[in-house]
Amino acid sequence: MSKQQEAAAAAMTEWLSDEHELGKAPAKIECAGEFDLHDLHYYIFKYKKTFFGKWLLGVCGGYEAGAVEHCGHVFSEMQEYREESAKEQAVSMVEMIREYWMTRGKEQQSEEEDGRQEETAPENQDQTGHSGSFLGFVLLDECSLQADQLKAELLQEWGIQVEEDEEAEGESSDDDTSPDHDSYVWNIGNMIAAVSLMPAPVPDDEAVQNAANNYMWPEAVETAGKHTAHLLVAVMNQGESPINAGNLFVKLCCACLKQEHAIGLYTSGTVFQPQFYLEAAQMLKDGGLPVLNLIYFGLYQGEHGMCGYTYGMTAFGREEIEVLDSEADFQQIREFLFNVVYYCLDSGVELHDGETIGFTEDQKLRISRSEGAAVEGYSLKINL
Repeated sequence: MSKQQEAAAAAMTEWLSDEHELGKAPAKIECAGEFDLHDLHYYIFKYKKTFFGKWLLGVCGGYEAGAVEHCGHVFSEMQEYREESAKEQAVSMVEMIREYWMTRGKEQQSEEEDGRQEETAPENQDQTGHSGSFLGFVLLDECSLQADQLKAELLQEWGIQVEEDEEAEGESSDDDTSPDHDSYVWNIGNMIAAVSLMPAPVPDDEAVQNAANNYMWPEAVETAGKHTAHLLVAVMNQGESPINAGNLFVKLCCACLKQEHAIGLYTSGTVFQPQFYLEAAQMLKDGGLPVLNLIYFGLYQGEHGMCGYTYGMTAFGREEIEVLDSEADFQQIREFLFNVVYYCLDSGVELHDGETIGFTEDQKLRISRSEGAAVEGYSLKINL
């Protein structure tokens, strides 16, 4: 291992150990590859939160030849490591980080020239850590991205205007429909949004397998199996609230689902039917939270009763919520979990071990915190 690679491993470990990320050193970390981008060298890492956990993806760089000091591009969205797409995802993360800092640099330079440079107060600094970062995959039955249509949908449906000069460098072309022009990175507020065309199915049959989780779409597995390419859609939060980042992610996914060859959206542990996702997103236009777009509500039969769980709360810096061995039916459990999630995210309420929650004057349901039954890590259990 070279000194540069050793330095990168140390930097990646230090970043992950921050209290806003893992809060401790990863149980395992390995260099899984390297690549060059914009005349700098980068290292791809795979790491585990716990010894028996899944491998997750991280990237560290960029390094000049022979140097051991990186330029600050150290990041992980804590998505699962997949060898087939690791480099593509790492490049996408670097492009988002690079675009963000280039934009911040221009803003700071402008403020200095205008004499308006002010020191950022500690209370205004980003404290969100990993929360507010969202990732999804729009499944395509043909490798195609109509960029003009995508931008038009963002503007007409959601009032989001993206600048023409914010496409990812190295992927440009005079024709937005060119197959060589397939990666876009935009700075929107204090967030970075990215859409990248990947000319292959989601690796390891992952989308097809997780499509089986969608109990509301009988054709989910069959439809997901038809995809031949996908759009990687990501939003990285750099100071906005996780709610704002989640709302932007939903809007971006909706615009991508209007593409001619879009047949599904893989995110939050399942594959969403395009029509369902688009209709659920109308909640945004009514001034509400698009909970059904951001949180998946899993249901299953337990040994002693019906069970349900959330998938997606960690993106908001929260722990997942579970109902175990309940006498309630699936519909009641799903509605209950929806109400709890909406209440917590909309009001900013945090649930804690030992508390109670209820939606009527007499309802007092005990909350406990323990190792997740159907979700990874710890979860909050509500005795319904």
